[in-house]
Amino acid sequence: MDYTGSQSEKAVTAGELGRSHIGQTISFQPNEFTVVFGKLAGIARTEAMVYISLTGVGNGTHLKDEYDLPAAHEVFVPVDVITNAESTIKDLFGKVQENLRGTGHKGGEDRTDRL
Repeated sequence: MDYTGSQSEKAVTAGELGRSHIGQTISFQPNEFTVVFGKLAGIARTEAMVYISLTGVGNGTHLKDEYDLPAAHEVFVPVDVITNAESTIKDLFGKVQENLRGTGHKGGEDRTDRL
């Protein structure tokens, strides 16, 4: 199995997880047979490892609610909707500016309205 997240998620390394991610639903593949989806409850880290605690995953017969991952391990977090919207708006604004600049006078043609 090779889990790559969904369209509404972005990949970050476990080492990038921080306080702002607490409470978010994350997903990751801790081993080649398992994909985990859960709400991030806590993070602890050392130089090489990140220890995460999840809510909504444990209490099953074989489900864990704590994982230790190498700092470079990929974890998928929700896309930041506000930042994503800001970049989309900036891209669209840039295209509008380009189009407005590109519609200037071409080849000496006078395109102004006259009375």
